[in-house]
Amino acid sequence: MCLADFVAPKASGQPDWIGGFAVSTGFGVDELVADYESRQDIYNSIMVKAVADRLAEAFAEHLHSRVRREFWGYAQDESLDNEALIKEQYQGIRPAPGYPACPEHTEKGLLWQLLSVEENTGITLTDSYAMLPTAAVSGWYFSHPESQYFGIGKLSEDQVESYAHRKGWSMAEAERWLSPNLGYEPEQN
Repeated sequence: MCLADFVAPKASGQPDWIGGFAVSTGFGVDELVADYESRQDIYNSIMVKAVADRLAEAFAEHLHSRVRREFWGYAQDESLDNEALIKEQYQGIRPAPGYPACPEHTEKGLLWQLLSVEENTGITLTDSYAMLPTAAVSGWYFSHPESQYFGIGKLSEDQVESYAHRKGWSMAEAERWLSPNLGYEPEQN
């Protein structure tokens, strides 16, 4: 499978959408965590981080629901209970760079450019493409009725070569970013 499989060809005449998002509920969390840690209150430090992370995930879920039912409107009559939401029994997916279907984190850079994420939200990316604040979620929206989550599996050397070429990278750079998914041992320089 490939995420591009879930984009209807223009010639199909089928209505289709792909979008992006970035949300956070973590602004101010680092300061609160630092305060708890300065008082050796590790329990509350952990709880603040955990609640902020869960709220960010809930925000992403809520926004995805609004995209399906209101903004894009392809599931206007959707009415799912909590169990169905947890089992993701809705049409569409929201995979994220760095996760199994698109494990390479640098694609967040494109998302940040397309959505002007830093300017519009204040969420920034580190050099390794981690999001700050850390209680943040970003990714792509796919509405295709057959879209589903999957993992890409192990990559062959020719696949990595092709990816490196398309990204304008050296082979070593592509291997570094894709290292958990390599199905071969890269040459050591």
